[in-house]
Amino acid sequence: MRKIWTLFSQVVTVLLAMYFVVATLKPQWLDRRPRLASVVPILEAPADVGSAATGISFRHAAQVASAAVVSISTSTAPQRSPQNMDPWFRFFFGDQGQTQPQSGLGSGVVVSPEGYILTNNHVIEGADDIEVMLNDGRVIKATVIGTDPETDLAVLKVNLSGLTAITLGNSDALEVGDPVLAVGNPFGVGKTVTSGIVSALGRSQLGINTFENFIQTDAAINPGNSGGALVDVNGHLVGINTAIYSRSGGSMGIGFAIPTSTARSVMESIVQDGQVTRGWIGVEPRELSAELAETFGVTQGTGVVITGVLQNGPAAQAGLRPGDLIVAVNDRTVNSVPELLSQVASLKPGQKATLSIVRRQVPSTLTVVPGRRSAVRQRQ
Repeated sequence: MRKIWTLFSQVVTVLLAMYFVVATLKPQWLDRRPRLASVVPILEAPADVGSAATGISFRHAAQVASAAVVSISTSTAPQRSPQNMDPWFRFFFGDQGQTQPQSGLGSGVVVSPEGYILTNNHVIEGADDIEVMLNDGRVIKATVIGTDPETDLAVLKVNLSGLTAITLGNSDALEVGDPVLAVGNPFGVGKTVTSGIVSALGRSQLGINTFENFIQTDAAINPGNSGGALVDVNGHLVGINTAIYSRSGGSMGIGFAIPTSTARSVMESIVQDGQVTRGWIGVEPRELSAELAETFGVTQGTGVVITGVLQNGPAAQAGLRPGDLIVAVNDRTVNSVPELLSQVASLKPGQKATLSIVRRQVPSTLTVVPGRRSAVRQRQ
């Protein structure tokens, strides 16, 4: 009996030792639970497929747009105070030296393989030196071809060719709710892409520019994004990011971009003529209130009322009078003062245009020859 007990103890000891070794080195041999794949059939995506497989990825648009978006850095040379030229000032206050050099950051969009870059005027305004960092990391100096402060746009040029240029999209086809991406260099951290939707169209009377027809978006736009690209889901340019509404200095989900339709016409004028030429007729317009609409017998929001006409100006020579209602310019409907301003500005100086008006509830047309608009003019 003793021999049997000794043999049993030895066998148990050997089995426990073997179990310990297997549990330590090959624990999966002891796992008898069924595999999930053998119980529930599942589908796994290939390792190289991301969220694009779901149809909601903006990867392609971001890649296409980012290749044409550049970072812009500007610097202003230190200025010596003119008061230092006065010996009495230096006697009492000493030599004040020079002001500190100023620097700035922004973004731009390559719109031509020949090196033309579109950006905001406020990004490069007053700069003595402008450098552009391309998508491939190259840094090159840029020259200013022309600016248009009234739309806050500017065109730069770098001495390179064969650059990757963005495709201009149709901003007039945008609708509220369309997805868009904002691409730029916020806070100088580097190329950044944010997404959102078109929140509103035709925003004006914001006090940002003279000519305002902004695309509003909730895509995050921050300082440094100015001059960057607002693109659609195809990576096509639909706007130039320009401004944000913010109480803190950061993005609050309300950003504004200049539509491509405006940017294209300004860019072409600057490249061709070095400046933007706009029409002017010499009138003082006013929005049509409910009371004025009832007086004129028209629907509110249809046309603008003229409260003043510049003596001997183009409108006066055409026969326009205070109290007239302008409802269309060259058959394009006018519903607000910003629309009248934009449509008159688009007229070519010296070329005849047609004004559709209502005078004492009687529709009629006038032929006007626009003059050239000066940047300091206050009338349309």
